[in-house]
Amino acid sequence: MTTASNDSDLDIAEAIYAALKKLATRAMGLTGADVERIVRQARLKARREKRTICYEDLEDGIRMDRPPVPYDLRWRFAIHESGHAVVHHALRLGPIHGLNIDTPGGGGYSRLGFTASGSDTLGYREDMLVMLMAGRAAEQIVIGKVSSGSAGTEESDLARATKMALAMERSLGFGAIQPLLYRDDKDPTAVLDGNPDLAARIHVRLEMALARAVEVLSENRDKLDALTKALFDAQALDGEAVKRLLKHGDRERGS
Repeated sequence: MTTASNDSDLDIAEAIYAALKKLATRAMGLTGADVERIVRQARLKARREKRTICYEDLEDGIRMDRPPVPYDLRWRFAIHESGHAVVHHALRLGPIHGLNIDTPGGGGYSRLGFTASGSDTLGYREDMLVMLMAGRAAEQIVIGKVSSGSAGTEESDLARATKMALAMERSLGFGAIQPLLYRDDKDPTAVLDGNPDLAARIHVRLEMALARAVEVLSENRDKLDALTKALFDAQALDGEAVKRLLKHGDRERGS
């Protein structure tokens, strides 16, 4: 009897842990103040209805009454974020903590970790560029055309990739021309617009990164498709769920 009770308690604890991980993944991109407000409002709602707080209260609070993401956009977000994750895994850049395609600001969100080992090398930086271009590459492979989802803001994939490629060329010692010179470019747009030759070299780096991302994803198309479907269905996957999917693909390929 004691063993059965302990097993039941363990099952409950694991279920609670799984639910909390799912909520944490759905909350990616929110601030601490956002989470505090959501929990407070969920408690008030449960108190008004004279019941205990439940999972749905917190999930609804995280979603903030947003309308469902349209079917086509949801697929594109899932493809895009899965592309980042598959390349991140294939290039062994570090752990994946979660993917979310139902964020408060719209669009997808990838929470990726990065290893410190080798991070100061040219190869590592080039791999980072490949990972940043992988969302766009995934759209190109699966849909046949790309969206503006990888661009448009200071935090977009193309903005981050452009800044990184510029740093490689101008301040990290990896430049094709005068690599020993260090330049602190506080306004990348002005620097690139005023120097067509430099802009051309940066664009070549990005083109090469995109081409390699396409190559890596094509070699791992089964993983891309499996992760895309899982993310589309769940809308949010924690790091362990992503890892299981990607590792499963590794085992199948090994066999």
